[in-house]
Amino acid sequence: MAAFEFPIRVYWEDTDAGGIVFYANYLRFFERARTEWLRALGLSQHALREETGGMFVVTAAQLQYHRPARLDDELLVTAAVIAQGRASLTMAQQALRKPAHANEAPTLLCEGEVRIGWVDSATLRPARIPNAVLERFA
Repeated sequence: MAAFEFPIRVYWEDTDAGGIVFYANYLRFFERARTEWLRALGLSQHALREETGGMFVVTAAQLQYHRPARLDDELLVTAAVIAQGRASLTMAQQALRKPAHANEAPTLLCEGEVRIGWVDSATLRPARIPNAVLERFA
């Protein structure tokens, strides 16, 4: 499956005093990309909870930082399923700086794997991802 791409601009609120993206904000960027990936598949997180009684939660995250993003940078944040189980998905994600010129390649800033599990929204106990949801990932 090709990676989903979501554009993000770095704002003042994303940075530290030096104008560099604060390291924890990459997790926020990755969350936004996963949410928009679901939305692109026709799945709203709110609707999933209302219609199925379940929801996705992050159960593990491992990130590696390569280069800093800076104030006003334009980023592409990707999300791709690399492993799928009955109760969880593992996503590969990257934050890339868009190139200044069309003939340049994007610069890898941060990459990681994020595992999301499906839980019953009332009890927060693990549950099986509904088949109708799994079918959207195929």
